[in-house]
Amino acid sequence: MSKELVNVGGRLTEEIAVLVEKAKQHIVATVNSTMTATYYEIGRMIVEHEQGGKRRAEYGTKLLPELAKNLTARFGKGFSKSNLANMRQFYLMYSPIFQTLSGKSGSANLQTLSAKFPLSWSHYLFLMSISNPAERQFYEIEAANERWSLREMKRQFDSALYERLALSRDKEALAELSRTGVIVERPEDIVKDPYILEFLGLPEDSRYSESDLEQRIIDELQHFLMELGKGYTFVGRQMRLTFDEQHFFVDLVFFNRLLQCFVLIDLKLGDITHQDLGQMQMYVNYYDRKVKLPAENPTVGILLCKKKNNAVVEMTLPKDNTQIFASKYELVLPDKKELMRLLEENFTDEE
Repeated sequence: MSKELVNVGGRLTEEIAVLVEKAKQHIVATVNSTMTATYYEIGRMIVEHEQGGKRRAEYGTKLLPELAKNLTARFGKGFSKSNLANMRQFYLMYSPIFQTLSGKSGSANLQTLSAKFPLSWSHYLFLMSISNPAERQFYEIEAANERWSLREMKRQFDSALYERLALSRDKEALAELSRTGVIVERPEDIVKDPYILEFLGLPEDSRYSESDLEQRIIDELQHFLMELGKGYTFVGRQMRLTFDEQHFFVDLVFFNRLLQCFVLIDLKLGDITHQDLGQMQMYVNYYDRKVKLPAENPTVGILLCKKKNNAVVEMTLPKDNTQIFASKYELVLPDKKELMRLLEENFTDEE
């Protein structure tokens, strides 16, 4: 067999493999959305049967056990009293949304309904546990756009992604966040503060070095990319910059496809200093002048530090700064209640 034939066969095999994998994903997604739409319709039928759609809990209390017994006898698992109650709650929670969007609610064919439910039933069960409608809608949009698994969505919720993004936005921008999810248009849109790195498994104390921190990030690069957010691709670590016979090294270099720019990250264990910010400015200048292509946008630099003095950052960087950022990192999941308190304080200060 010729080498050319082997190469062509190998490439064709890979192309077919990609097609088959996409088909499998489509089949799974179709099954999931059809199942979710079916559960929504079951919820509608239960609610509408409860005295013409009136929410009479006492009637439902008697109805659900009977339905569970009959449906389980006929179809097996999946129709317990608790699951039927979830279907009922699902309809009650989402029917007002569909009514707002379409001007009407009620029965619809499964194909039409399936298009409205891009996530699995397990995703929606978790979403229903989020009491804040704006926060729930944000996670639903992001999970669909970023194709989060249930585990990934739970991790983003536990890391208080919504609250962390909300802290850097005013009320109007926060409302937009819940309607559209994260839209990346400016460098500020890709920066979080703090970043949550609990997946590194490092101790909260300082008994690790910057090289240890960097190595753990490389070991958990997939998780780190997810925490960074949308559009990131990894370029390299300890990237060398040389001028005037001096060598400097950037800890981590990424490229953001959505912003079309390099993103440089330097890791700091202690307090951030004006020297650290100045050094990052030098790195950013080097990439802008020596590395980036003319069609690409200005480089962004992020100092990822354990402690941050906001006054030092504010007085060191120019007021119109859009390229250099300093963010804290945390090695444990945050206290969502504390973040909500800070968020409320921010909005109170605005008023």
